Amino acid sequence: MTENPWYRERWPWILMSGPAIVVVAGVLTAVIAVRSFDGLVVDDYYKQGLGVNRVTEREANARSLGISALVQPNEERTRVRVVVGGETPPLAGLRLTLTHPTLPGEDQSIALTQSAPGIYEGALRPPPRTILRVRLEDTASSWRLAGLWRTKDASLRLAPH
Repeated sequence: MTENPWYRERWPWILMSGPAIVVVAGVLTAVIAVRSFDGLVVDDYYKQGLGVNRVTEREANARSLGISALVQPNEERTRVRVVVGGETPPLAGLRLTLTHPTLPGEDQSIALTQSAPGIYEGALRPPPRTILRVRLEDTASSWRLAGLWRTKDASLRLAPH
C-alpha cells in the first residue's frame, strides 16, 4: 500500500474548508463595513432628543392653523399647493425636504417660491423609486408638515397629524 501525500487526501481539505470559509466571510464583512456608511448614529443625540419637543410644537402649530399641502412633482419642477383653513396663505417662502431612509446622497432640500396664490414651486432632481420622508416647513420654522411618499405615486397629500 502506497501512501499519498497529504494534499492528495480528501480529509485535510474538508477540515481546512471550514476555517477558510470563515476567513473569506470575515474579509467580505470588513469590505462591506468600510465601503458603506449608515450614518444612523449622531454625536449630539441628546440635543436631537431635546429638539423633538420643538418639532412637536411646530406640528401642533400647523394643526391649529389648519395647514395642508399637496405635493405634485413633475420632470422639471415640484408644485406645492398650500391651504390654510380653506384659504391660500401669503407665505414668504417654503422649504421642501426629501430624505431617503438609508442613502444620505439621495436627500434633497429645495426652496419653494410662490408662483401663484397658494402655489409654490421649486426645482427637484428626479427621486429614486422608493419611499421617502417628506417635510414641508415655512422659512421662519413656525410650522411643519411631514409624511411618507411612495415615489411611484403621482402626488402626496400632507396634513398635520
